[in-house]
Amino acid sequence: MQDDIAESTAPSGRRRLARRCRDITEARWFALTVFTLILTNAALLGLETYSGVLEQWHRWLRLAEHTCLAAFTVEILLRMAAHADRPRDFAKDPWNLFDLAVVLCAFLPVVRENTTVLRLLRLARVLRTARFLPQLRVVLVAVARSLPGTLSFLLVGALLLYVYAMVGWVFFGHHDPEHYGSIGRAVLTLFLLMMLDGIGDAIHAGLEISRWSLLYYASYVLLASFVLVNVLIGVVLTSLEEARDLGEEAEETPTARHPAVHRPDQQDLRRRIDAARRALDDLERDLAARAGLPGRDETERGRAAQNTEPHN
Repeated sequence: MQDDIAESTAPSGRRRLARRCRDITEARWFALTVFTLILTNAALLGLETYSGVLEQWHRWLRLAEHTCLAAFTVEILLRMAAHADRPRDFAKDPWNLFDLAVVLCAFLPVVRENTTVLRLLRLARVLRTARFLPQLRVVLVAVARSLPGTLSFLLVGALLLYVYAMVGWVFFGHHDPEHYGSIGRAVLTLFLLMMLDGIGDAIHAGLEISRWSLLYYASYVLLASFVLVNVLIGVVLTSLEEARDLGEEAEETPTARHPAVHRPDQQDLRRRIDAARRALDDLERDLAARAGLPGRDETERGRAAQNTEPHN
């Protein structure tokens, strides 16, 4: 309701500007152009990793970078102008804030003078492809929603690693100092074994020390490689389903996310209603004329004449 009031109270000039810019930003060619620019920016970053190409085409690469920056600046200005009638809607979209931050940081003196930060900032533009790839947005939302569960998994995994590393240091520290000589080496060894990398060699080396090492490695692989990893996969899949459900709900109600999109004002609605009425009246007169019957206007005039005649 407040959005409707804000739109009705916005100046007509701002509404016209927002409508025109919105037609541009929502056009398919605009999305394809921006997507192509993002891929071009990524390709330029890759070319700059080759020293020979960088020395030979330094000026052209710099010109292409400035061109991409100018294009991204025009794009974000158009997106901001598309929300001229409702500036708050621009800030409600996290992707708009991300795009604005990426573009503004490129103009900061500290960032422009630091080559490493500037390259990282240009690399962040590649993440903007998620705006144009709905499935990638779902994956990113799923990753963000799985962070609490992932942190719990990391805590449990760290505790498991520490306990088994201490046990390994006690039993194998003297016999195998290269892998279990300290708590750090033991943790690194067990972390690699979590990926089942070299588990066979570790078991054979442990059997030469004690037959109880088979129980040690078997229990560790069962807990670390199967139980914890499957728990992590379950957390990610659950978050992915929740993110997909949120995306489907957002697609079903696009006006809830963009209430100002394609919403005509009251004057436009009145003009359309009047035009529809006139079209219906013309159609009715045309049909009445073809059937030889009095039209709607003639019938109404006849009824009015009958009502005005004096009663005998």
